[in-house]
Amino acid sequence: RRLNVRVNIELLSISNPVHKKDLAVRLTDDTDPFFLYNLVISEEDFQSLKSQQGLLVDFSAFPQKFIDLLQQCIQEQNKDIPRFLLQLVSSAPLLDHTPVSLNVVETNPFKHLTHLSLKFLPGNDAEIKKFLASCLKCLKEDKIMLEEKLRKTEEDLTRQLSYTQQSLSDKSRELDKLKNEWTSYTTALTNKHTQELTNEKERTLQAQAQYQQQHEQQKKELENLHQKSIQQLQNRLSELEVINKDLTERRYKGDSTVRELKAKLSGIEDECQRAKQEVLSLRRENTTLDAECHEKEKLVNQLQTRVAVLEQEIKDKDQLVIRTKEVLDATQEQKVILEESTETKQSHIEKLETTIKSLSAELLKANEIIKKLQGDLKTLMSKLKLKNTVTIQQEKLLAEKEERLQKEQRELQETGQSLRLKEQEVCKLQEQLETTIEKLEESKQLLKTNENVITWLNKQLNEVQMAKKLETAVSPHGMSDRPSFPSSGISHPISPLYAFQTFPDPAHNKTTNPQSLLFLQVQFNTQLSKMNRCSDVQTATAATSHPANKENGDNLGLEAKYFKKKDDSIPLRGLSQNTLSSEYLKPYLSTKAQPSPKAAVTPVSAYFPG
Repeated sequence: RRLNVRVNIELLSISNPVHKKDLAVRLTDDTDPFFLYNLVISEEDFQSLKSQQGLLVDFSAFPQKFIDLLQQCIQEQNKDIPRFLLQLVSSAPLLDHTPVSLNVVETNPFKHLTHLSLKFLPGNDAEIKKFLASCLKCLKEDKIMLEEKLRKTEEDLTRQLSYTQQSLSDKSRELDKLKNEWTSYTTALTNKHTQELTNEKERTLQAQAQYQQQHEQQKKELENLHQKSIQQLQNRLSELEVINKDLTERRYKGDSTVRELKAKLSGIEDECQRAKQEVLSLRRENTTLDAECHEKEKLVNQLQTRVAVLEQEIKDKDQLVIRTKEVLDATQEQKVILEESTETKQSHIEKLETTIKSLSAELLKANEIIKKLQGDLKTLMSKLKLKNTVTIQQEKLLAEKEERLQKEQRELQETGQSLRLKEQEVCKLQEQLETTIEKLEESKQLLKTNENVITWLNKQLNEVQMAKKLETAVSPHGMSDRPSFPSSGISHPISPLYAFQTFPDPAHNKTTNPQSLLFLQVQFNTQLSKMNRCSDVQTATAATSHPANKENGDNLGLEAKYFKKKDDSIPLRGLSQNTLSSEYLKPYLSTKAQPSPKAAVTPVSAYFPG
């Protein structure tokens, strides 16, 4: 079978007589309070367990590894075929206070591998009582905490209610003031704006008519002036164009003559450079000839046989030298002539340049006159643009005023909408106030009914105590404090709940009509009562004069909701007019189980084979 188990793991440090660390593991079940298994592992026990099962972890790291294995089991528990299982195996067929072994098993298609196997001992009566006492203590602490929270929340709610009432009254006053102010302000604004609108419309119409007349007159004058100026400028432009054409023709002619002269100059300079090169070559030849002459004079003494031939050659060479000198003189004369011609041409070029400069100055003057005329045109155009901008600005001002009027109308509409929204919010707040007032009235009624029940219970307790005193005073044989009921066949003393029931005087029963006698037979197990196992409570009536069932009788001024059946209370059957509500017996007859707030708690679904 499968079962959800809670595993608590704690590290206990013991300092007396030697400082030790023990690992305490506890298995419990939230549904069964008697399900308790404990295991305490010391460091020496862990060493033997490590050698037996082949563990590779130290004692300090073992708790965390054990928790990791449990978490893997939790992750795999909802799967159809879980990989990790937690098996609780016992030798007995039922878990009846016998030692069990907790196995962490990994399943695969080939084999079931047990990672860890721990033997747990069942808890004895003292340990179970200690565990149950700790659970009860935790429950009581939680109950006290919840009661304190309830009281604080009630106080906070009452404060909030008073504060909301005050704020609501203040806001309602402010709303009324705002409504009055807004109505007066809106009326004043509408009157002002209507008057301003009518005045502005009249002014704008008058100004528009005046501006239109002025604009038409100025337009006519400007058109006449513009036409005259355009005609004058056109005439001047035609004259300037004629002058410009003549000047350009002259310029082109001068440029062509300058180019021709430059071409001739470049040709003459080339010829001059060639002549210079020829002179240099002749000089070089002359120097070489001189060197040869010196060499030959040296060789005269050695070559006397060839003197005649050499003399003739020398004569020829002398003639050649004379000729070269003549050529040199002619070239120098040509050079002087060329220099004179270049000087004349340069003077002529300078004259042409002066004429070109005068023509360019005249052209610049003409361009300045054209620029002045263009500036006059621009000023006239700017004046026209200024007048147009003035008219456009006035139109824009009119449009802006119309937009402002539209914006103010929109703001009026938005304020009206916001007023409606505020009225809706006020209605909602009033509804909330009414609901809170109704809840307050219901809580007051509940308090009154609770007070009535408490007073009634006090009266019943007083009557019971008086009856006890009377019985002790009347009984001659010294009867016991607790009453017995011979008529119903119950001789044993009843449980402490008899204090809540009425026990009529026997002397009074002899004279008056017999009334209903109630008793509660409570089979109460002391160990189960602490963990929400309440026993059956049976009631019976003896020697009654009313045969009908008293559950449908009068409620002694209490409302019907206090006699309704609750799911977490004990049923009381066959009560008379002195019936106690199960709602007020609930704190004495029912308890709730809550988990232990100690150590690391891990809920695990355990698997029990078989």
